[in-house]
Amino acid sequence: MIKKITSVNNEYIKELSKLKQNKYRNQQQLFLVEGYHLVNEAKAANLLQTVLITNEEDYLKGINNILVSNNIIEKLAHTSSPQGIIGVVKMMQKPKLWGNKILLLDNVQDPGNIGTLIRTALGFNLDLIVLGNGCADLYNDKTIRATQGAIFKIPILQESLDIVIPQIKQMQIPLFGTSLTNAVKLESIPKPSRYALILGNEGSGVNPKYLQMTDQNIYVKTNKNLESLNVGVAGGIIMYYFNNSLD
Repeated sequence: MIKKITSVNNEYIKELSKLKQNKYRNQQQLFLVEGYHLVNEAKAANLLQTVLITNEEDYLKGINNILVSNNIIEKLAHTSSPQGIIGVVKMMQKPKLWGNKILLLDNVQDPGNIGTLIRTALGFNLDLIVLGNGCADLYNDKTIRATQGAIFKIPILQESLDIVIPQIKQMQIPLFGTSLTNAVKLESIPKPSRYALILGNEGSGVNPKYLQMTDQNIYVKTNKNLESLNVGVAGGIIMYYFNNSLD
């Protein structure tokens, strides 16, 4: 028989509510996702621990199901009109630094940009994403929703670029930075078969010390009416250009 919880003051629900905070997510190594799509993606990745549902028809086999009230869903959700399903999900294991196509993010602070770049990287055949210091929390609700499930399909390493970049150089992977100065137009370089791409902070760009470590710095040319592109947009254009195949 399916377990039922109706009170928002239930101790388990109180514990789940704490997962809205980064501190408790890290302590428990758990995070919440809401909506049918993200719950199903988490289940497909074998990371879904428990699912809270308001309708018994949404019962998921092989998972701990709890039937809850709408008030509980509203308490745990971030959206104003949540679907009647929330998943409790295990954090992904820390991946190794590997691959031939790697995206490095330096101090990208907007969770929507982080999520968009994760989703885009998956679509353009990247092998790994590295979130450097200062980046928005990977398990922030806005980040997760912006990935549209891509967070479960591509390895994401959270590590200082001070550590990662020297290792990439040792792997002899060409390193590209993005900059509006001392850089060449994107379309002027051949499409690389292997690469690591650094994208930087929304306001200040890539840290100058990292730009000095690259093999080539590039920029996306726009008309004179625009100073620069949003980091998510610029990253998408570069990854599309670098991509050799969508097979």
